[in-house]
Amino acid sequence: MVRRLPEIHSPADLKKLSPRELTQLAEEIREELRNVVETRSAHFASNLGVVELTLALHTVFDFSYDRLIWDVGHQCYPHKMVTGRYDRFSSIRTLGGLMGYPNPAESPYDLFMTGHAGCSISSALGLKCGDDLIREIEKAKAGRPERHVVAVIGDGSFANGVVFEGLNHLGASKKNVTVILNDNQMAICPRVGSMGQYLDTLRMSPRYTEIKADIKRVFESIPILGHPMRQFLHYTKNAVKAQVLGGMLFEELGIRYIGPVDGHNIRQLQKFLRMVRNYDCPVLLHVFTKKGHGYQPAEDDPAKFHAPPPLRRSRAELRRQEKLQAKLSRMAGEDLEKEKEKAAAEVRSDHSFTVVASHKIQQLMERDARVVVITAAMCQGNKLEQIRSRFPDRFFDVGICESHAVTLAGGMAKSGLKPIVDIYSTFMQRAYDHLFQEVSLQNLPVTLLMDRAGLVGADGPTHHGMYDLAYLRPLPNMVMSVPGDAAETEQMLELAVTCGLPFAIRYPKTQTAEITGLPRQAVALGKSEVLLPGIPGGGLVLACGTQVADALDAIRGLRAEKEIGLVNVRFVKPLDTATLFPLVRRCGWLLTIEEGAKIGGFGSAVLEALTDADISLPKFRRLGVGDRFIPHATRQEQLEMAGLDTASIMRVIEEMQKSMEQSGYASHHTGI
Repeated sequence: MVRRLPEIHSPADLKKLSPRELTQLAEEIREELRNVVETRSAHFASNLGVVELTLALHTVFDFSYDRLIWDVGHQCYPHKMVTGRYDRFSSIRTLGGLMGYPNPAESPYDLFMTGHAGCSISSALGLKCGDDLIREIEKAKAGRPERHVVAVIGDGSFANGVVFEGLNHLGASKKNVTVILNDNQMAICPRVGSMGQYLDTLRMSPRYTEIKADIKRVFESIPILGHPMRQFLHYTKNAVKAQVLGGMLFEELGIRYIGPVDGHNIRQLQKFLRMVRNYDCPVLLHVFTKKGHGYQPAEDDPAKFHAPPPLRRSRAELRRQEKLQAKLSRMAGEDLEKEKEKAAAEVRSDHSFTVVASHKIQQLMERDARVVVITAAMCQGNKLEQIRSRFPDRFFDVGICESHAVTLAGGMAKSGLKPIVDIYSTFMQRAYDHLFQEVSLQNLPVTLLMDRAGLVGADGPTHHGMYDLAYLRPLPNMVMSVPGDAAETEQMLELAVTCGLPFAIRYPKTQTAEITGLPRQAVALGKSEVLLPGIPGGGLVLACGTQVADALDAIRGLRAEKEIGLVNVRFVKPLDTATLFPLVRRCGWLLTIEEGAKIGGFGSAVLEALTDADISLPKFRRLGVGDRFIPHATRQEQLEMAGLDTASIMRVIEEMQKSMEQSGYASHHTGI
């Protein structure tokens, strides 16, 4: 059989294919998706579910002129394959390769770099308003056709507050934007909330579109007998629609509702897409799909296969688990309990910051019934599944609604609870106004866990947690902490839920660091830890987070443990000036290191404090992420690009040491 996918160089090539050839092409796309996840982690189940929808969209519309926005963008892999990028698809999510989200730098078919959920409807309406105004301005250009605008949004994103704001404006504007609701009954985990329940009601009314057409034909055949009859027919029609559907939310908003439609039937999708293309009003086309469609393990467990580890490795892990389960089933009594504990220990051997935080949250919840945890559709990503099962009444997944999550936490804290809000750093940005008003301004004891802070690897710039230090630091009352290892993470969480203050803890997407061979101090509010005291006139390194261990490795690599001081700052706010200022006053050069944006971050905080105290230094340098976006790559590659890996830190220390020695500062300062 001739393979079709290598022959697709643009969506125009799709329009030459027969329905049978398009079905074959869909299977080839799924095969390519499976090939990629054999060797690396990538978004999988969501892309398997939109293959037919992607093909139908590109055969009905011309998105070289029309507009298409994917929300969330991680379901765009089939779209990339059919828009001229198939020959590079094997490079996806690797350094220099294709991005795992839409990327305007790659293709004119990608309009926005959409990595956060819920924004597509507002963006689509903005495009439509702009296109219509430009068309009016350029009306002298005869024959300029109208541009169709399409937004594809998943049902997991649909509960987002920005979606309702967009729908509210769209319905009032009467602009003919097409919203395609890709309903697979999932976000990353199963979706939550009453909107999902409403969509399930719509799913159970598959003949709604046909019944609505029948109603319209019947009513149009009845002679109009004046205003009372027209009014009666209007109310009767709405009553029948409400009976069929159980509510007409979208229609009442001024948006024509069509569907539901089978999202894996290309012919049916094409039929309905042609229909909605001809409407002169806002339309919502409800398409139901199966996340993981075409790959049975992903259909059975779409959460596990959202972005799985490489399948070759996961299959080996599955075999290991099967062997362990078989062994467990053969054992009984005390031996069984010992083996269960051994299996649990293997799970605990994953010492990522995320897992350490999750285990500590569970301990706190077991000890204090007032501790509750809130997440925004990231139960799996934040490793909270066991907490959800153990404490269902104290676990709150609010869906992709970060602003609501933070405001909810404020209300809980006001009532006397101790809420922990566990959200990725990049997504916490969406709740900034609520961090200010409902938490900081009210001085409420809400704990913010900023997972995925810093560089996140293959997800790239849409998901880097670069800015939390800069955007949280100005908020009064806010404590900003950065643990460097597992023990500090646990101690900071303990402190956060007992100190009675707004308290943020940021940690990266990586294994916990190892700070070994030195005496350690317990975490105390606002206190730094001096790991190496250094000498008068020598260098001083101030680091936070995993960069503490990297800086220690760099100093040890230079065999300079006695000459160079190292401080584990721990708290960016409040800054421990009582400990830092005496060390800074006697040092020959100062280096700050952080895994975040340099502008407004930790190094800036140190510089501000020194300026306010009128402390000057002969040499001061900040290491962090400069004023740019770091592309997708492995986390180690990104650290190297940003100059934050151990080797880069070692080079900078050598440069500063050499510069100080050449200036003669050390000899003058120490009296040597």
